[in-house]
Amino acid sequence: MKHLILIITLSISFCCCRDRMGDNKSRTEFYVGTYTGSGSQGIYKYLMYDDGTLERVGLAVKTENPSYLAFNENRKFLLAVNENSPEGTIESYRMEGDSLIRISRSETGGAHPCFVAINEHAYVLTANYTSGTIGLLKLGSNGKLSELLDIEQHTGSGTTDRQQGPHAHSAWFEPGTSRVISADLGTNELWFSDLDTVQEKLCPENPQRLRMDPGAGPRHMAFHPDGKWIYVINELNSTVTLVKENANGEYEKGTSFKCLPADYNSPNYCADIGITSDGRFVYASNRGHNSIAIFKTDEDNGILESVGHQITCGDWPRNFKLSPDENYLLVANQNSNNIVSFKRDITTGYIEPVDTIKAPSPVCILFR
Repeated sequence: MKHLILIITLSISFCCCRDRMGDNKSRTEFYVGTYTGSGSQGIYKYLMYDDGTLERVGLAVKTENPSYLAFNENRKFLLAVNENSPEGTIESYRMEGDSLIRISRSETGGAHPCFVAINEHAYVLTANYTSGTIGLLKLGSNGKLSELLDIEQHTGSGTTDRQQGPHAHSAWFEPGTSRVISADLGTNELWFSDLDTVQEKLCPENPQRLRMDPGAGPRHMAFHPDGKWIYVINELNSTVTLVKENANGEYEKGTSFKCLPADYNSPNYCADIGITSDGRFVYASNRGHNSIAIFKTDEDNGILESVGHQITCGDWPRNFKLSPDENYLLVANQNSNNIVSFKRDITTGYIEPVDTIKAPSPVCILFR
C-alpha cells in the first residue's frame, strides 16, 4: 500500500479538553522547547498517560527561543539552545519539581543555534545555523557548562537560494565512535570530524565532506541501531538519503527516497527523522504536506519502502519523538500551536491520532 494517505476523521472527544487530574494512570513527563514571542515564554512541561492522552503541567522556565533540548546521559541535567543572533547561547538546568532551575549559560560559537547533542562523556555539540559553525563544550558533573572549547567553521555553498553559504543544522556523535557528523543545509554536505578528548578539539577527517544530491539540503539524521548505516533527511528536496560506510570505513551516499506522495506538487520542507530501536521503521516529517511519512526498512541493505503517510492534525510538524516504549509518536505542530499523540502499530508501523493539546509554537519534544 505505497503512498497511502491515512486520513483520520477526528471525533469530538479528540478535540475537546478533558480533566485528567483524577485519572489514576501511569504517566511519562516530557518537555517542550518553543519559539518565544508569540504566546510562548520558554520551556513547558507536559505529561503523557499510558493511553496516549496528554496534559499540560505548565511553564517550567522562562527563557528566550529554546528551540532544541537534550538531556545528559543520566537525565539529571537538561540542555537548551537559545536560537538568537548575533551570538547564540546554550543553557543548563536542573529539575526541581515542575520547574527547571538554570545552572549556567555559555556562548555556542555562532548565530542562531538550532541543535544540541551531548555524549556519554559529557561533551556537547551545538549547530549554529546562520554562521555555519559547530561549537564544542563540556558539561561538568555539577551541571555547569564550560566555555567554548572549539569551533568548527564550515565553508562552501550549494545550488539553491537557501544555499549561498554554510548553514549548520545539526551535529551528532556517531554511536560507539569518536566521530562527529554534522549536516550543513547550506553547503549541501555532511561534515566529518574526530573528537580529540586530549586537546578537546574537533579534528577534520580525510575526507572531511560528503556531498548530497544537488539542492537536497541535509538537515537531520537517524543512525541504524546496528550501526549499519545512516538515514539523512533533506529539507529542500523532501527526501531521505541512505548513507553507508565502504570497505575503507568512509561514508558514501546511496539511494534517496521521496517523502511525499507522487501526486503532491505543492511546496514542502522536511524537518525531522526518527528510527525505531529495532531498526524496522523510519519516520519523517513533512512541513507543507503536514504529514508523517512512514517507511519500512530492508534489514539487509537499508532500502526504504514507503508504507504510507499520516496527516499530523496540525500545521508545520517541525519535530516529533517516539515515546520511551515506542508505543506512541508525539508531533509538535509549530504553526497550529498543538502537540498530537499518535498510537503506533509496532507490526505495520502505522500511526493513528489519539489526543491533541495546545502548545505555544512548539518546536522540540524531549521525553524525561
